[in-house]
This record gives sequence, structure tokens and C-alpha cells, in this order.
Amino acid sequence: MMMNESLRQVVHLIFGLGIAGFVLLFDRDIVLSILVLTLFVGFILSDAVARGYIIPVVSPIISGLERRDVAPGKGALFFALGALFCIVFFAKEVAFAGLVVLSLLDSVTTLVGVRFGRTRIYNHKSLEGTLAGFAVTAAVLSLFILPGIAIVTAVASAIAELVSPVDDNLIIPVVACLSITLLL
Repeated sequence: MMMNESLRQVVHLIFGLGIAGFVLLFDRDIVLSILVLTLFVGFILSDAVARGYIIPVVSPIISGLERRDVAPGKGALFFALGALFCIVFFAKEVAFAGLVVLSLLDSVTTLVGVRFGRTRIYNHKSLEGTLAGFAVTAAVLSLFILPGIAIVTAVASAIAELVSPVDDNLIIPVVACLSITLLL
């Protein structure tokens, strides 16, 4: 499980940062169209895999990266939905930052927590993972927004990741975007 979870989080990080870059580089309408199309196709593929269909390329990826006992592709679909929400309701640069926060915080928190987490603090999550996710996120955010805003955003997002009762791919980018918008 540790190997699958680590690989899953590395994929989350790489694709998440790629999506963030896509949001920053391309026109909002193109990004919205691609994300809506991705969500639509993703839900179709998820439903087909859940019904037992074997889809070349897709089925092996899902079986290798998806957690047990969850809807196929759930994390990716929620990531795309969280991204879509941020692109619709926040400025392009803010949505970019929110997706960077989601990519870094979620991945680093889990990678460090799985490997080095010893002190469980809430919901099976570790202090070590949470602090590492916060530190990396704050440091990277400080490269493109004011350090004080970066720190507050990283703290708010880390708390949201820690205590969220719903999938954090939905919550983290929204909390990050709200924090940045309110503090700018």
C-alpha cells in the first residue's frame, strides 16, 4: 500500500502542477472547455470501470493508482471539479495559486505522513505530514505572492486538509483561493 500511495501522490503532484500551469498559460474559456470535457469523459470512464468494463490504458492506471473501495478515478474527478470551481469564481492567477496549493499540500502531506508520520493528530493524519505540507506550500507560494499571504494561505489550507469532512481535492483549492482573495 505504501508504494501505491506514494506513486499515487507523485502522480497527483505532477498532474496537479501541470493543470495549474495550464490554467495560468491558457485563455480562461479554453481551460473551462477542457475541464468540463475532462469531467464529462471522466465520469463516463469511471462509471464504465465501476460497472466492470475493462478499458485499455484507463483500467490499468486506475487499478494501479486508485485506493481500494472508492469510486474509480474519484480523486482525479474531484481535483478537476475543484479546479473548475476556482476557475469560474476566482481570478486566473488566484485559481493558479489555489491549484498549486492543492497539488503541493495534499501530496507532500501524504508522502511525508506515510513515510515519517509518527504523531497522529486528527483523522489518522500526522503532525509530521501536516507540518511538511504547510512548510513546502508556504515556501513555494512565497515565490509568487507576498510571504505573509503565503503563510496564512498555507496555514488555512493545511487546517482544511486536516479536518475536512469531504474530499480535500474539493476543499483545499477553494480555501486557498478564498484566503488569497481576502488577503490581497
